[in-house]
Amino acid sequence: MNLKHCIHLSLGLLALQAAAPAAAEADGWTANLRYRHEAVEDDAFARDASADTLRLRLGWSRALASGFSAGFEGEGVAALGDRFNSGANGETAYPAVPDARALEINQAWLRWRGERAGGTLGRQRLAFDNHRFVGNVGWRQNEQTFDGLSADATLREGLVLRYAWLDRVHRVFGDEARDPLARERHLDSHLLNLAWQGADGSVVGYGYWHEDQDVAAASTRTLGLRWTGQRAVGKAGLGWTLEAANQRDHAGNPNATNVDYFLVEPSLAARGLTWKLGWEQLGGDGRTAFQTPLATLHAFNGWADKFLVTPANGLDDRYASVSGKFGSGRLDDKLAWTVAWHDFQSDRGGFDYGREWNASLAFPLPAGFSGLVKLADYRSDGYARDTRKLWLQVERTWP
Repeated sequence: MNLKHCIHLSLGLLALQAAAPAAAEADGWTANLRYRHEAVEDDAFARDASADTLRLRLGWSRALASGFSAGFEGEGVAALGDRFNSGANGETAYPAVPDARALEINQAWLRWRGERAGGTLGRQRLAFDNHRFVGNVGWRQNEQTFDGLSADATLREGLVLRYAWLDRVHRVFGDEARDPLARERHLDSHLLNLAWQGADGSVVGYGYWHEDQDVAAASTRTLGLRWTGQRAVGKAGLGWTLEAANQRDHAGNPNATNVDYFLVEPSLAARGLTWKLGWEQLGGDGRTAFQTPLATLHAFNGWADKFLVTPANGLDDRYASVSGKFGSGRLDDKLAWTVAWHDFQSDRGGFDYGREWNASLAFPLPAGFSGLVKLADYRSDGYARDTRKLWLQVERTWP
């Protein structure tokens, strides 16, 4: 999409304004401060990584006339030492911790919000559904944001249509990354997402036409359907997620791609615990595989991040997790924990990719701060190398 098309869409949003009263957006400043220690032992490296980083994010927004508002957000990341490979510091003898020093514009947008429709133009944070295809990668210190236009409309009660045109993605590796393609990608991508919300769950149909103008082989068209729901069964809660999608080559991709995605995830909430079983399959044909380059990838396929790029033979991830809360006194039910296990195999060829344990504990701290301890232990079976990661984190958001 060129600038002319973008202007036409913007005028379309202005036309919607005449049909819907404006909803005001609060003025003011926001801030987020996050310190993190990340330690990595990767058997592919003789040295272990140790990264201590501090992230400060400052945002401002102001309501304008007739439902319009404007916003800006800056982000700075400082690193204490260089005993890790940030992607920008040249320390390639260490394992990667992609939290490079940075001072960047994270967001800068103009927004209109009406009663049943709205739109945002500029650099913005975007997330669709569970972040599997489009997300902001909020786990990393340098967030992923997008230049483009996004819009949404409530077509009827419970039925919401979302659209986004992406001109550029600003990736988590930062503006100083040694590899220019790791900094940002020029895009011409169209994202369409139609969600129906009912009493027991939601059904989402989506089409993502992703054109990467810097790496043609990354351009794909993805069509899919997602069903999530929950139902009370006595004192317990039964939940489910079912999803299927097909991905093909698009927009000059030199590779003939035709691969599928499946997700089956039942869950049970009872006696203060939530249990999940999952089977996620990203198809591969030995040459190309199902990819989600705009996703919040850290949230999927294990926290050790061994499968940020799906192997050519695809990925079959069978997992189980349990989570809950505990505590007493002032900490009653405020200590949140999760334990998860993954078994990784290829979709094609019968290859064993290894197993991984994950665990986390989140807890409140004085003065409005929150803490997090997180672990990942990946054991290889011929794919990559054994990797162990530890995170210690303290964070606070204002207001």
